[in-house]
Parts: sequence; structure tokens; C-alpha cells
Amino acid sequence: METIVLICFVAYTVLLFAVMWLSSRKTSGNDAFFRGQRKSPWPVVAYGMIGASLSGVTFLSVPGGVYYGQFTYMPLVFGYVLGYAVIALVLLPLYYKLNLTSIYSYLEQRFGVTSERTGALFFIISRLMGSALRMYLVVFVLYEFVFRGWGFPFWAIAVVFIFIILLYTFRGGVKTVVWTDMLQTTFLLLAAIATVVAILNELDVSLPQLLRRSAEAGYTRVFETDPSAGKYYWKQILSGMFITITMTGLDQDMMQKNLTCKTLRDAQKNVMTSSGLFIIVNLIFLCLGAALIAYAQSTGFELAVDAKGMVMGDKIFPSIAFHLSPFTAVVFIIGMVAAGYSSADGTLTALTTTFCYDFLGFDRREDTKASVRLRRWVHVGFALLYLLVIVAFRPFHTQSLIDTLFDIAGFTYGPLLGLYTFGLFTKQKVKDRWVPVVAVLAPVLSFELKRYMPLWTGYHFGFEILLVNGLLTFLGLMAIREKKNNQ
Repeated sequence: METIVLICFVAYTVLLFAVMWLSSRKTSGNDAFFRGQRKSPWPVVAYGMIGASLSGVTFLSVPGGVYYGQFTYMPLVFGYVLGYAVIALVLLPLYYKLNLTSIYSYLEQRFGVTSERTGALFFIISRLMGSALRMYLVVFVLYEFVFRGWGFPFWAIAVVFIFIILLYTFRGGVKTVVWTDMLQTTFLLLAAIATVVAILNELDVSLPQLLRRSAEAGYTRVFETDPSAGKYYWKQILSGMFITITMTGLDQDMMQKNLTCKTLRDAQKNVMTSSGLFIIVNLIFLCLGAALIAYAQSTGFELAVDAKGMVMGDKIFPSIAFHLSPFTAVVFIIGMVAAGYSSADGTLTALTTTFCYDFLGFDRREDTKASVRLRRWVHVGFALLYLLVIVAFRPFHTQSLIDTLFDIAGFTYGPLLGLYTFGLFTKQKVKDRWVPVVAVLAPVLSFELKRYMPLWTGYHFGFEILLVNGLLTFLGLMAIREKKNNQ
């Protein structure tokens, strides 16, 4: 079995390098790396964005989250659709009008260099942490279920993954990522669908019968109607909308792929198509979660628990996939490898782009051999940082990572939400040098509110803490606005 897994891993990696070679063989300059030469077909970008958005967190935590959270993740997905509409109608026209490569260059034009670098730094922290945790989950599962038995240390598996990703993005950058994301989306979906089919065959039931059984057991509940609950459905919808606006529309990784489309209209078609596909794909993964739980209950399969006796959601899918058959184990491994690559390749490219443009001034540099060499050193540096976060996080993995991921996003993307909202919906300037102070204070105050609000009022903040954070940033910018020199 281990030999088959290794062969599949190597074969998939070779396939990715073939795609890299085909997509970047005619160019190696900065324009291809940063902008994809603005030649990406929008259907390819739309389909590939599914895999980039899903990653290992959705692959494991969404199915596993059904055990305790049922289908209450769906209202968040409905909010995503509203967020994508805002991106298509508000943010993309701005980015194309200004012909941006790094989207944080807008903050420099609107407020000043300090604001630009503040926004870029918050993105770097947010994306480095968030994407590294997605990648960590993939490495963790593969280590626990495959490589640990071979005697490999955890850090060695992480090094192999990061080195491979560094190699195939080193030359082509976003031009390569657009095409590899398409490949990775396909394998992510195939793994989920194949596992559902295998469980249906094992239990000898149809999908409607399985979902009916899950509904009777209470696992398909979509709407949490308790307003004080963290997953109250209106909070989920509103949070989903702003999570998408911030984690996609104000995120260099996701927007950089959109900005490789030939025209604004193509980019808008890409975003709206992605939003519809995202509903379907998340339903598939929630159905997978219901199928996994039904299998465990029907067969008496013992689910992994933590030290407190709580079922570990992130281990439900891998443990059952490896138990079912060699086939489901193999498709799971391929899906996880695809999830791992899709979590990191675009992120490394986006981090490199942001640092080069917002801190090194690449928008004012010519595309010379020296600038290409500098860009490559930056790329290597971020790969090493990425690896460090993955290895350092392992002792802290105690809850479902999808919750951890959104907790981080609520605090780190809030200042970006406040900055862009203030820039787009007011005409006032701010004292640029004070923007970093506001951007730091807002998350700190938000953290304290989330910590003490249950003690004061009994109300528990969920993902909507992002909105509070953004509002505090907006109010802070109002406090430091230039009162005499409005635009």
C-alpha cells in the first residue's frame, strides 16, 4: 500500500512539473511571473479558483465539521456568493482601471506609502499564516497516515512539499499557478466524489437514502436559529459575505489570478462563475461528511478522539478513507496532495509579488536580469518562512483548522477591510504616518471584545468579529483624517 501511495505522489508531482514546463517554457520574465502576461482564459481561472479556495481545510474540516456543526456551514457559503458579487462589481473595476499588479498599490495612491505598506504587511501576515496552516493540515495528515510508518520526521515531509512547490513556481509564477490550479481542482473533486460513491456501495444505499437517514439523525440541519450561537445563520451569511470580500477581494493571492484575465469583463465572468460553482462544491463536501458519519454509525467504525474524548473532525475523512479500501486510500492521498499544492503555490507567488511591488518598488523597475534575480531570492525567502510556520504550528493543532483559520482571518483582514472601505466610500485623506497605529489597535480591541463579550452579555462572536474589526479600523481612520485638505 505504501508503495502505491508513493508512486501516486511521484506521478502527480511529475504531472505538475509537466504543466509548469508547458505554461512557462516561452518566458521567464517578471511580467509572466507577476501578471501572467494578462492572457489567462477566464474559464480556466474560474475553475482553478475552486481548488485554490478549497485547499486542505475544506477537504478535511468541512466534511469533519458535519459531526458537530451539521450543514450549518452552508449559510456561510451563501454569504460567499454575495461577497463575490461585490468583488465583481466594485473591486475588479477599480483594479483594472488603475492597472494594478499589487492591489495594495491602491492604498498608496489613495492615502500614501505608509498605508500601502501597512496593508501589504497585514496581507503578508494573514496569508502566510492562513495558507501555511492549510498546508500544515495536508502535511500532518499525510505524515500521520503514511510517512510516519516509514520513520520520516514531520519536518522532512514539510521540506519536501515546500521544495517541490518552490521549484514549479520559481520560473512561471502566476502564469503556471493558473493552470496548475485547474489540475488540482479536478483531483480534489474526484477524491471527494469517489469516496462518496465507495461509501454508498459499501452501505448499499443511494445518495437520497443516505441523506434522508442523515436528516433523521440531525446531521443535515442548515440553519442555526439561536441568535446567541456562534453559527447563527444571519451572522453566517453576513460573515461569509465579508470573509469573501476580504479573503478574496482584498487578498493578493486570489486577485492576482483574476488580474491575469485579458479584460475586466472576463475577470467579472470568472468571479461570478466561481461563486456558483462554490455552492455546488461545498454541498459535495458536506454530503461527503454525512456519508462518512453514516458509514461510521452503520459499521461501528471507531472515530478518533482527543484527550477530552471529543471526536477529531479533521481525522474522520482520512481514517475512513484508509479503512474502506486501497482505492479510496489512493484517491484520498491524491486529493490531499492536490490540496497541499493548491494551498501554497499561489500564496508563494502572491507574497513575492506583494513584497516586490509594495516594499521594493518593482513598479518603478525595468524587467532586467537583476530584477528577475532579486525576485527569485524573495521567492526563496518566503518559501523558508512558509516552512517555518508549518513546523512551528504542530504543537498547537487542537481544534478544527477551519475555525482556527477564520479566527486568524477575523483579526488580520479586518484592518484591510477598514482601509478599503474608508478609501472607497469617503473622499477624505488621513494622516498617513498614523495608519499603522490604527491598524494594530483595531485587532487588539477586537480580540478583547471577543474574549470578554460572553462574560459581559452572554453573546459569543463568530466570524462576524471581522466586521467589528473593520468598523474599528474605519473609526480610527476617521479620527486621524486630514480635516483641512479633503480630496
